[in-house]
Amino acid sequence: MVREDRVIMSVKELKRVHVIRQTMEKKLTQVQAGTLLGLTPRHIRRLLARMEQAGDQGLAHRGRGKPSNRRIPETVKATVLTLYEKQYEDFGPTLAAEKLTERHGITISAETVRGWLRDAGIDHFTRRKRPHRAWRERRAQVGELVQLDGSHHDWFEGRGPRCVLMAYIDDASSRVYARFYAYEGTIPAMDSFIRYGQQYGIPLALYADKHSTYQSLASPTVEEQLAGVKSTSQFGRAVGELGVELIPAHSPQAKGRVERLFQTFQDRVIKEMRLAEVSTLETANRFLERYLPIYNQRFTVQPAQAADLHRPRPARRDLDRSLCIKTPRGLRRDWTVAHHGHLYQVRTNVRATDVLVEERVDGTLRITHQGRPLDFHAITSRPVKAVEAKTMYPPRRPVTPRPDHPWRQRLRPERRTQATGAGT
Repeated sequence: MVREDRVIMSVKELKRVHVIRQTMEKKLTQVQAGTLLGLTPRHIRRLLARMEQAGDQGLAHRGRGKPSNRRIPETVKATVLTLYEKQYEDFGPTLAAEKLTERHGITISAETVRGWLRDAGIDHFTRRKRPHRAWRERRAQVGELVQLDGSHHDWFEGRGPRCVLMAYIDDASSRVYARFYAYEGTIPAMDSFIRYGQQYGIPLALYADKHSTYQSLASPTVEEQLAGVKSTSQFGRAVGELGVELIPAHSPQAKGRVERLFQTFQDRVIKEMRLAEVSTLETANRFLERYLPIYNQRFTVQPAQAADLHRPRPARRDLDRSLCIKTPRGLRRDWTVAHHGHLYQVRTNVRATDVLVEERVDGTLRITHQGRPLDFHAITSRPVKAVEAKTMYPPRRPVTPRPDHPWRQRLRPERRTQATGAGT
C-alpha cells in the first residue's frame, strides 16, 4: 500500500521552496536569494541545510498543527465558561469580556469569548439581519441637532417599578445624556431638558417623534388659523421660546441613532444595574451620573468640525421662565383665579382680566401678567353661606262657595237655558 505524504504550505513558504531550489542548483547565489526573499545570507544557508535534511517539508512552519505555546490554559477557559453560565448567561461576548476583566481580573478578548461560547453551543447572541436603510450623514458640529426620545421598558427587571428613560444623543458626536422618570410627559421632558441645558448648553434643534408630549395632536383653534400658526404642545412652546427648533420625526427609522441607543442601553445598562443592585429611580439616576461619563468616553466619536453650536449655559431661573406649563386664566372681579379645581386670591393691585398660571417642574405655581409676577395665596376653604330659616305657614283650608255665588249660578243648567233664549 502506497502512502502519499502531503505538506501544507503557505504562499510565502512555496516561494521560499522555489528560490532555495534554484540556489541549490547553483542558478542563484546566496546573496541573490536573500535579496529576493528579504533574508540575510546567513538565514539562506540555514534554509539550505533544512532542505537538504528534510526536503521541501523542512521549509514548512514547524508549529503548524500543534497547540500554540501562547494558548490560554484550559483551566482559564473552564473558569470563564462556568462564570458565564452562572452570572452572565444573557450577556453578549463583548460585555461579558468587560465584566470578566472588571470583576474577576480575567483579561481576555471578546472574540476569544465568542469562539469559546460558539464551541460550547451558546449562540443566542448572534446578531439578526436588519433591513437596509438609507444612510444619513451626521451633522458636522456638536449642538447642531440633538435627538430626543423616551424608552418605556422594565429597566429594573422586576426589582422595582416600570419607568421611562429620557435620552438625548448628539447627532454629530453621539454624546449621550439620560435620566430615568416615572412616565413620559411634559414635566419629565422639561426637567430633563433643563438638566441637559445646564450641563451642555442650549442646542440649535431637537429631533423628536410625534408623541403628544412633543407634538400637539389638537386641531388648531380659530385664532391660530387666522394667525396662520400651528398648534404646539407645552414642550414645543417652551423650547420655541428658547430659540430651539423642534423637528418632528415621521418614523422610528428617521431617528435611528437614539433608537439604536435604546437597544444598546436595554442590553448594557440593564445588566450593569443588575450587578449594582439598582432597584429605584433615585439610585438609578445616581448610577447614570457615574456610568454616562465612562460610556461617553468610550463611544463618543469625533465630529467633522470642532465648533460647538450649543449656546452658553443659561441660569436656572431663565430656564424656569420658559420650561413650565403656562395656562391662561380669567381674573374675576373679586380678584380670584380658578385653576384645576382650586381657587387663588390675587393680592397685587393689577388692572387685568386675564392672567397666566405657570406650573414649574419643581411643583411650584406662579401667576403672572405680561411677565410680571403677582402676589397670591391659595383659598383653602370658601366662605359658607348662612342658611336662612324658612317661614312655615299653616296649610290653607279649602273654601266652599256659597249657594248664591256667581260661580255656582254660572254652572246651573237653567241659567244656561235662559241665557241662550235671551240671546236668541
